[in-house]
Amino acid sequence: MRYTTLLFDLDHTLLDSVASERASFEATMRSGGVDDPAAYFQAFVEINLMLWAGVERGDLSPNQVRSMRFEQLVATTDLDSDPIQMADQYVVGLGANGDLYAGALEMLETVSQVATLALVTNGIGEVQRARIARTGIGPFFDAIVISGEVGTSKPGAAIFDLTFAELGNPERETTLMIGDNLSSDIVGGIDYGIDTCWYAPADTTTDLAVTHRIDNLLALPSIVSGAQLPSAPGMPPAQS
Repeated sequence: MRYTTLLFDLDHTLLDSVASERASFEATMRSGGVDDPAAYFQAFVEINLMLWAGVERGDLSPNQVRSMRFEQLVATTDLDSDPIQMADQYVVGLGANGDLYAGALEMLETVSQVATLALVTNGIGEVQRARIARTGIGPFFDAIVISGEVGTSKPGAAIFDLTFAELGNPERETTLMIGDNLSSDIVGGIDYGIDTCWYAPADTTTDLAVTHRIDNLLALPSIVSGAQLPSAPGMPPAQS
C-alpha cells in the first residue's frame, strides 16, 4: 500500500456544500419575510468567503463566523432582520441540507478497508456533526477533528498535530491529505510534510506542488494503492 492514513476534508470534497448553503440561505431568508432571497445571496457568499479566509489566517474562529456573516449582511444591505436569529436558523439548515457527492460513499467504503481515515474540517461543530450524522459517514473515520471544536484551523500545523495524535502518530510518508481547497487543505498538507490529493472537478490549475489531482472521487482508491493514474489536464504527472 502506498498510503495507509488518509485525511479528508468535508465541505466541497465529500459533501455538496454549495447546495447545502443555497437551501439553508433561502429557508433562512424566507422565514424572515424576504421574498427574493437570491437578491442577497451573492453578497452573503462574498462576506462568508472573506470571513472564512480570516479563519484560515488565524484571525477568526469558525464560531465567530457563525453570527458575523449575518451581522455584516444586515449592516451592508437593506435587510431589517435579527442577525443572531438568522445565524441560528442558518446553521440548522446547513446540517439538514446537502448530499454527498456521487461516488463518495462507495469510495469511503473501499479505502476504509485498507487505510485509516480521519476527517479534518474547518467548520462549526454543530453544523459538521449534524452533516456527519445525517450522511452516515462517521463510522468510516477513526478521528473527526473540527476546527470550531478544537480551536485551531487548517492550514495551520496545530490541527494536523491534533489529528496525528488521535491516530497514534502515523508515518507522514504514508499519509495523504485529500481536499478541494488549495489554501487550507493543500497548503496545509504541503506545509506539514505530507502528500496531497487535490479534488478539483473544474478545469483549473495551480502552481502548488500538488502530489495528485483527481476530478472523480472514485479515482482515489487507485492512488491509495499506488497505481499510477493519467495526469489531469494542466497538471504534471502524479509523483510515484
